[in-house]
Amino acid sequence: MDFRHTLKGRRALSAVAVATGLLLTVAGCGGGGDDTSDKGTTTASAPARSSSNGHQEQSQAPQSEAALAEVKGENGLTLTVTSAKRDNGGFVTVEGTVTNNTGSPWVGGTWRGDEQELAKNGGSIAGASLIDQKGKKRYLILRDTSGRCLCTQFSGGVKNGETVQWFAQFPAPPQGTDKVDFQVGSMPPASIDISEG
Repeated sequence: MDFRHTLKGRRALSAVAVATGLLLTVAGCGGGGDDTSDKGTTTASAPARSSSNGHQEQSQAPQSEAALAEVKGENGLTLTVTSAKRDNGGFVTVEGTVTNNTGSPWVGGTWRGDEQELAKNGGSIAGASLIDQKGKKRYLILRDTSGRCLCTQFSGGVKNGETVQWFAQFPAPPQGTDKVDFQVGSMPPASIDISEG
């Protein structure tokens, strides 16, 4: 009988320990927010709120200052290139934003390219290329073994007035070739400088 009482006691203690642990975890999660707000997170939480409500607006300001290139075309689309970095793996990653001011949703269908293999990518930036005027070469977006581009796909499209980020990876031009043109769809070419990553 003592053995049963001992088991019951251990089970009760285990249940109390688990409940206490859960309670402390919940209190710790809630308390962390209170502590940071007491320490002046009011200024830090305001950007976080604006980030969740309008992340594109917040990212536009720093990117517009540091933009490598910006081109307008296709009935109100604005393409901004914010970085082009050469990586050690032999490729270049180009990043930027696209802003839709066409007056209607935009899906990026004309940016996916004309190749049949690229049709699987749907609305994407798969048809983009880097053009080396000096070396007279065109570099197409890298793809995986199933033909998917190593680039952004605009799932669900881009709403009117919305700005979304994109990226695309290309084979790297030879060392010493640091100036190229980024071209996609019927947008004008954007001259960009490649930096070392």
